[in-house]
Amino acid sequence: MIRSPVVALMIALVLLVAAAAPGVATSSPVAGNGDFAGLVDIGGRRLWLECRGGGGPTVILVSGYRNNAEIWSVPAREGQTMVLPGVAGFTRVCAYDRPGTILDQEHVSRSDPVAMPRSAEAIVEELHELLRAAEIPGPYVLAAHSLGGLFARLYAATYPEEVVGLVLVDAWSEVLPEELGPVQWQAYVDLAAPAPPGLEWYSDLEMVDFGTASTVMAAAARPLPPLPLVVLSRGKPVALPPNVPGGFDPAAFERAWQAGQTHLARLLPDARQVFATESDHYIQIEQPELVIAAIREVVDAARDLPAGAARAAATPSAG
Repeated sequence: MIRSPVVALMIALVLLVAAAAPGVATSSPVAGNGDFAGLVDIGGRRLWLECRGGGGPTVILVSGYRNNAEIWSVPAREGQTMVLPGVAGFTRVCAYDRPGTILDQEHVSRSDPVAMPRSAEAIVEELHELLRAAEIPGPYVLAAHSLGGLFARLYAATYPEEVVGLVLVDAWSEVLPEELGPVQWQAYVDLAAPAPPGLEWYSDLEMVDFGTASTVMAAAARPLPPLPLVVLSRGKPVALPPNVPGGFDPAAFERAWQAGQTHLARLLPDARQVFATESDHYIQIEQPELVIAAIREVVDAARDLPAGAARAAATPSAG
């Protein structure tokens, strides 16, 4: 399923833009304990949520642009242990569908649609409302891919007391527009904004203005508190779709992306950067074991905080 031609092309486009094996669905609105897969009402509309495992801190998986929760669960190769079931082996883990996200043209968002385009701030507030409505106790480790990394960091900046660790999986950095420069940035937007071929029919497809989201993140950014942070960065150039605009420079894009990864790795002095040498943008598909190991590292570090210190570690000091 992941490797069909349409899906491969969709993935190539989505990763440039940034970018399931649940139990029986339940109508229960509470996902705080036990395995859960179903819709949660957040005040007039519903979001699809899946949770597995037990223990804490709870890991929240934040998908990249236009990817639904299945990106963390559906194996690309027989015998793979994917991220969500792998993490469920040592702590509680949840993933959700943002409205308008997809796995492929046959697996679209199970959440209620909303008007597009959306802002990064609205996406952060939506996640906050989901965690509250589902009664999933914090604090959380946020593990996020691609543009989801920007959403996770904005969540941590908005609700610092709720976050005790971050895993950024080839994540979007707000420095990309500047690193690319005006000409290459516009070429990138021209390539990334349209619906992937074969999905033109999906009128609810997620739309986010990356330039505006980057500006919002830059304005909200502040020194992170001393929490565990692992930055996973791709080791292979991103696969390009066939309709690349003539003015788009793949080498310039890779240089800008790696500059963004360096920026993320310098957010904290003790951050650890890991290069996924066998992966391009979708590390959670190509090398899920690296993502699982990074999440375990951050979860273990959060658990090792002195008793009662988790909230303090997640709260920035005055000034």
